[in-house]
Amino acid sequence: MGKKMELFENIKHINPKSGVEYWFARELQVVLEYTQWRNFVLVIEKAKQACENSNISTSEHFADISKMIQLGNSATRKIEDFALTRYACYLVAQNGDSSKEVIAKAQTYFAMQTRRQELADNLPELSESERRLAVRSELARHNTQLADAAHAAGVIKPLDYAIFQNEGYKGLYGGLTAKDIHARKNLKKSQQILDHMGSTELAANLFRATQTEDKIRRENIKGKQSANAAHFEVGSKVRQTIKELGGTMPENLPTPDKSIRQLEREQRKALGQKMDNDE
Repeated sequence: MGKKMELFENIKHINPKSGVEYWFARELQVVLEYTQWRNFVLVIEKAKQACENSNISTSEHFADISKMIQLGNSATRKIEDFALTRYACYLVAQNGDSSKEVIAKAQTYFAMQTRRQELADNLPELSESERRLAVRSELARHNTQLADAAHAAGVIKPLDYAIFQNEGYKGLYGGLTAKDIHARKNLKKSQQILDHMGSTELAANLFRATQTEDKIRRENIKGKQSANAAHFEVGSKVRQTIKELGGTMPENLPTPDKSIRQLEREQRKALGQKMDNDE
């Protein structure tokens, strides 16, 4: 794991009863290179507002706490602090000073960890095949939203969108294009690469899609070249994070024996048999 990523891991705390991870705002302030608490509080307030705008309770993610600190003259003083969930840290990073390199690292780290946890929470009892179907379905939905965001940025023609998509793949797959990935998987011309990915590879592409859409909308990116650059940047950051967390690069992940289409047909067949049996 890279040094910047270790910074966030090193200040992570875990509730011994619930096992829930959390971070203290005062410690996060130092890691994110904010020298003044009052300036960091402004970032936290923006993050709280973003949380409320998403119709999510801030009390579940931003817990007000106080601490007693020792002063030099042996006296003590009470100071305010916050216990932040992973999602709260993600929102703080999203509203931080984007000119700082560590903020970009924090955005990637907390976004990816949040996304992983969401998938883990939703898919704990599923088999690999069921996970593939679930993540592929979600990726299809988010690809539609990404296409809308790209269109609003100026990516209009089908060829332009193909180039835009390729930039995301090149960032995530270390320079490989969609055609290159297709060839590595030994697929036929009519087969889609997303239908021949395992759940881990699909999850990496889902993260790429969601974060690119968010970046384009958040930064109000305009122009084909800028949109392409944003997609490549997000893909590259996802790749770097996978590397720093010790994961397998997406192009080195195995291609499943069965495609998503095959799994869907098997699922429909099993459902039909179940309905016949119920009758």
